[in-house]
Parts: sequence; structure tokens; C-alpha cells
Amino acid sequence: MPDDEPVPVPQDLPLAARRDLAVRAALAGGLVSDAEPVVGLLDVAGIRESAAALRAAFDEVIAPGTPVLHSFAVKAASLVPVLRLLADEGLGAEVASPGELELARAADVPPDRTVLDSPAKTAAELRGALALGIAVNADNPEELARIDALVRSAPTRSTIGVRVNPQVGGGSIGAMSTATATSKFGVTLQDEGARDWLVRAYVDRPWLTALHTHTGSQGVPLPLMAAGVRAAYELAEEINAAAGRRQVTTLDIGGGLPVNFDSDEVTPAFADYARLLRAGIPGLFDGRYALITEFGRSLLAKNGLVLARVEYAKSAGGRPIAVTHAGVQVAVRTVFAPDSWPLRVTAYDAAGHPKTGTPVAQDVAGPCCFAGDLVARARALPPLAAGDHVALLDTGAYYFSNPFSYNSLPRPAIHGFTTDATEVRFATVRTAQTLPEIVKESGGNHSRSLTTLT
Repeated sequence: MPDDEPVPVPQDLPLAARRDLAVRAALAGGLVSDAEPVVGLLDVAGIRESAAALRAAFDEVIAPGTPVLHSFAVKAASLVPVLRLLADEGLGAEVASPGELELARAADVPPDRTVLDSPAKTAAELRGALALGIAVNADNPEELARIDALVRSAPTRSTIGVRVNPQVGGGSIGAMSTATATSKFGVTLQDEGARDWLVRAYVDRPWLTALHTHTGSQGVPLPLMAAGVRAAYELAEEINAAAGRRQVTTLDIGGGLPVNFDSDEVTPAFADYARLLRAGIPGLFDGRYALITEFGRSLLAKNGLVLARVEYAKSAGGRPIAVTHAGVQVAVRTVFAPDSWPLRVTAYDAAGHPKTGTPVAQDVAGPCCFAGDLVARARALPPLAAGDHVALLDTGAYYFSNPFSYNSLPRPAIHGFTTDATEVRFATVRTAQTLPEIVKESGGNHSRSLTTLT
């Protein structure tokens, strides 16, 4: 952190206490300023704790010696230092684009601990992945035919599978439900002729040894997730019986564990899900199948926050409004779908101490030029004033990797933090986007290109 006096920190602090100390230290150290009035903070100890909880949950239920790859869904936090930290915790990477693959490679995630999923892979993407030995899940029959040609032309070390849609239904958020009857993902299991085609596709291709499913994420209850995994497991058993050999040897059960956005409590836990799977699908864990998981939000959400300054406090129609620097550009889903993605907001004073006072219903607004740019509506909070700060909690996943360039606002800096017996320490994860970078990204190097056309 900057040269300010370190903030004294007791050891073994819970999440909320670490968060409060980090906010105070960030403000004391000048991480929030006129030049950068909004910043992201990531709790490194919390990330390590989440990774450890995931490993322990599956270690508890699986036969000793069974190969398990916990791959982190890069889309949830497309930040190289985060991927490197998770790799240090034993996690691989699940990627869904050339950009995400390059981020994983920059974080030194090995190819054999990388999984490529996407419904729209180009031939070049597939060729490159197979050359590197990255695991690949085909999304549809046409893609499998494309892989056929590539496998014939060049040998590969890749584990190759097919993503199946078990069509078990959706959760409370339609956009997050990937196992509905008409989902764009995977080969359906219940459409006429689809299951027979899948069995034959595997029997005819001895190199097709994996099976992948992913039922959805936020809003999808654990029993529905387990039903999707059960459908994939039963298909693997059917394929192996038809082939007369152990052909499917790897089951990729996806991720999607939902997150509690109502409190600091981690619920459901990875252990809850692993035990539910063991109870309903014991053969999944008896050592016959290597396992791959693809968790994302559940590993990072609780371990991040967006901290922003209140620039002005005003009132409209009797409703207090705190105008802050955190809006749709950092909280896209919350602003556009507040009922599905509500966020907790914590109030701090100018020095970073939790605000006190009788709560008042007030709007917490962002800086963007449309009326709906609100991260909280009529939220009961201590009265906010200019110079105070708000923290948007549970934003460690997706909120840092899905920026919205409305009004050409710069992407904020992100810092990781740790606490020990004497101080809060910070490390840069991403520097703030500069104004010249915005101009370049917006075609500044080609400013006269259109005027030259005749």
C-alpha cells in the first residue's frame, strides 16, 4: 500500500471485518480519489478459502486416487492475476473464447488443466486447442464432424467430449438456465432420435472419451443441477454398455453453484452439493470416472467489492438520492435486471468507517446518463452525504469482468488485499483504464478514415 501508516489488523478475522479494514486502508492509501473515484477490491484470503472449500468438498466424497480437475470459469473473473492465484490453489481454467484462452495461458495454466467450451468455436480455435492438448467439449453434431476431420489430419493429446443438454428444466432466472427444452447449448437428450445418435457417435469414435453437462447457474436449485448430472452419468453408463468397453472415462459436470446475495453466509456450500451428488449418484464417485468441474461465481462472488465515492446527495419527490461513481458500467446485470441480481450496499464515511444513523430509504445512483442507472432503489441505509462511500458487496465474480462502456467511462482499477497481524496490504490486479486508452479503443488512431472515403 502507499506510504501511509499501516492499519493495525488482528489475525483470523471474518469476512466482514477484513472488508471493513480494507475499505479504511484503501481510502487512507489514496486508492479512491478524484482521478479514480471507484475501485474494485478482492480478498485474497477469501479466494484461497473458497478454493480450499471446493477441494475439500469433493475430496470428502470421491474415491481416493480419482483424477479431479477443478477448472475455474474464466468468464467469472477474466483477470490474469486471479487466474494465477487460483492456479496456485490447484485449479485449472475453463475457457469459452480465444481471449479467455490467452488469459489462461498468460496465467501459466497448463494446457492439460484447461477446458474449452463454447457453442461457436471456429475451425481455427479447434485446431489450436487440439494442437495444444486442451480438453474440448463439442457443442453439436456439426462441430463434432469438424473435429472428426481435425483428428484424422493430426493426432492430439486432448480429452474430447460432447456437451449434452439433459433438458431437465430451468431455474428462476431464464438467462442463466442452460438445460431447458430449447437451450442453445449442447446436444439434447430428450428430442426424438437424439439419444440414439449420441450413443452411436461415441461407439463409432473410440477417441471420444468425455461427456459434459452444465445445467445452469444463479437461480438454479441444487436438485435440478444434480438431475442434470445424473442424466449425463446415466448416458455415460449406456454408452459404455453399448461399446462393450470403458469408453467414456471422464465426466465434466460443469459448475453453476448459486450464490446467496442476502448476507455474508456462504450458502449453499460446495460440500452441500457434493454430498447431494454422492447420495443420488454414488457411481459418479466410485473411481471409474475422472471428474471435471467448472465453478466460477461461487468461488469469487463473496470475495470482492466495488468501492465508490458519493459525489453528491440530493432529493427528488421526497426520495433521497446518493449519486455515486458505481453504476451500470460496473454493475450491468444489477442495473438492467435488479430483481434477479440485487446487491447489498454498505455505507462508509469519508474515512472508511461504517456509517451510523437511523436508516433512510434512498436510491443509490450511478454516474451514467439514463434514469435507470440505479444500483439500489429505496434502500434503507444511514443517510449518505457527499464525500461518503458505498460498497457494492458480493461483486467478486462477473462485476469485474463484464464492463459496460456507457458514456465512455474508464474501467476501474482492481486491487487484491490481504490482512495480517500488523497491516492491510494491497497488490494491483488491474490498473485503471486511461482516457488515451479509451480514445484508442474508440478508433482514435483512425480518426480521419471515414472522411477519406469518396
